[in-house]
Amino acid sequence: MSHHSPSGAPEPDPLIMTALFDPQSFDLLDGLRRRYFPAAQNRVPAHATLFHHLPGDDLRAIVERLRADCAATAPLPFTMAATRFLGRGVAYEIDCPGLVKLRAGIAAAWKGRLTAQDAQGYRPHATIQNKVSGEEARDARVRLDALLPITGTVVGLALWHYRGGPWEEAGRFVFEG
Repeated sequence: MSHHSPSGAPEPDPLIMTALFDPQSFDLLDGLRRRYFPAAQNRVPAHATLFHHLPGDDLRAIVERLRADCAATAPLPFTMAATRFLGRGVAYEIDCPGLVKLRAGIAAAWKGRLTAQDAQGYRPHATIQNKVSGEEARDARVRLDALLPITGTVVGLALWHYRGGPWEEAGRFVFEG
């Protein structure tokens, strides 16, 4: 699904950037997501989004930036100690100052090209459930709260092409610092 610029020329599909969790954390979060997220709408595995819509025509520059940043970044410890009620779902809040700082540097580099959603303040989270009734979400929140705290490590970043359905991987960048 390409988009069209004001000139009518097709624009590349937007890019999504997510954090990569260590395997144990990913398995736990993805298992919970499969359990609580309605199957028909659960098109992507568990993730924490850093950017929802980076310009696809900047793919090469974004990849270069991620390679450099990830080569200089050590794995980042995180703690999930609270849930966030989303009205029709539940997310785990992620306390990871290093990830927030890393994202801020990337955001500054693409400041003029960010969407309103990506330009606002960043509060990392992993959505475990969405698109359910408020009652179902409140019930799930009680069960998800009981699993806290969850600790782990962000081990890198991933980049994805968004083409209207399941995401297509554009690259994985492991922290090597």
